[in-house]
Amino acid sequence: MNHNQFFFVLIIQSVIIAGLLILEFNDDASGVLRWILFTALCLTSAFLFFTRFRTRTRLKQMTAELRRATSGNLKMRLFAKDDDVWNEVIFSINELLEQLENIQIETIKSQAARRSLLSNISHDIRTPLTSIIGYVNALKDDIAISEEEKQEYIEIISKKSNGLKELIDEIFMIAKLDADEMPHKPVSLDLAEMIRESLIAFLPELNKNEIDLHVSIPDEKCLIHADHLSVMRIIGNIIKNAIYYGGEGKVIGVELTQTAQEHQLLIWDRGPGISKVDLANVFERMYRADQARTLIKGGSGLGLAIAKALIEKNGGAIWVESEPWQKTVFGTSFKKLLKNR
Repeated sequence: MNHNQFFFVLIIQSVIIAGLLILEFNDDASGVLRWILFTALCLTSAFLFFTRFRTRTRLKQMTAELRRATSGNLKMRLFAKDDDVWNEVIFSINELLEQLENIQIETIKSQAARRSLLSNISHDIRTPLTSIIGYVNALKDDIAISEEEKQEYIEIISKKSNGLKELIDEIFMIAKLDADEMPHKPVSLDLAEMIRESLIAFLPELNKNEIDLHVSIPDEKCLIHADHLSVMRIIGNIIKNAIYYGGEGKVIGVELTQTAQEHQLLIWDRGPGISKVDLANVFERMYRADQARTLIKGGSGLGLAIAKALIEKNGGAIWVESEPWQKTVFGTSFKKLLKNR
């Protein structure tokens, strides 16, 4: 029974009661009419009592189901009835349960990711730290015989120390991004000039690894509105990623193109690439398609996650496409800044 029908029966009952009161003061009224009205009053009262009883039963059922939901069973849903008012309540409760279920799922995923992150971080800090301590002790105990061997140990300690510092810096960066404490001061920037500055810093490493650099950057200004430090970090992290994982292809490309609404930076390599299984996970924190290979190369597994968080914070987008040993492309896009802004 819907809400309108309930009130209709209630009005009929009120009319019957009013009719009985009128007949009570009218001596000429027939007894048959009184009995008819009295019978109708009894029927409507019984009907309203039954309706109230059914409503209380429904409420008890809903309460029991909601208690099951609060106990952790957020997959349960309430069923719609033939009453519009009840259906509005049920739909609202089901929507709330769905939101709570999604929150529960995200919480579980977040906890699992946090445990995995802590496990990976502890491993990545402990491994180089143990190695550093070992080489320091070797130097202290004069295990290294020749001066050349000592210099080799010192070089290893320096390399591992720098890698450890880089990892710690990136962990702090992630922590700042999560806490929304990362300074963000958007200004007008020339993306083309910033890419050139970033590439200059990587030239020694590219030459050391005998990697050819193919560059295609427009001569005119490519203006964007973003935070300077964030953009430099984004470009640097993606280029570093290309060197670490695509250096075997011996060529890295940097292209800056544009559409009607945005500038697109494409950084590509011809290295081993990324499998289809791993493509969806490359921007996750500490994700490594090849754990052993990454540790040898020195990657932290946080660079692309930081780049993704920073570019989204600046209103841009990032994506990846890969054909192993053919071409792996990391693309980023920034909205164009109108020159008269």
